[in-house]
Amino acid sequence: MVDLEDIRSVTKDLPRSYEVLVRDRIKFRVGQIVYLALARDEQTMGIGFPKEERAAALAAEPHKFLPPSPSDERFRWIEVRLDALEYDELRELILDAWAMCVPKKVRREVFGE
Repeated sequence: MVDLEDIRSVTKDLPRSYEVLVRDRIKFRVGQIVYLALARDEQTMGIGFPKEERAAALAAEPHKFLPPSPSDERFRWIEVRLDALEYDELRELILDAWAMCVPKKVRREVFGE
């Protein structure tokens, strides 16, 4: 199981990423774009995720992924149970979500593309 400290360890060195507290929820942003938001109980997180891959992820791993709230369905977003994740998978999800929010130049600097 991963937790907030694991999330912070992945996000701390990502260019343009910062943590905010909004209505008692910890969120991670690039500019004004939220790419990760923890639930108040810190048991789940919402994270940027390609809409075209969402249905497949939900079908393949329902123990791990949950659909976004109805108000978030229009966004590239999915909910994830933290107790179902290992650190490496958490890191991959965070990097992918962050990469959707930053300019290509910044992404290239981190990934060496």
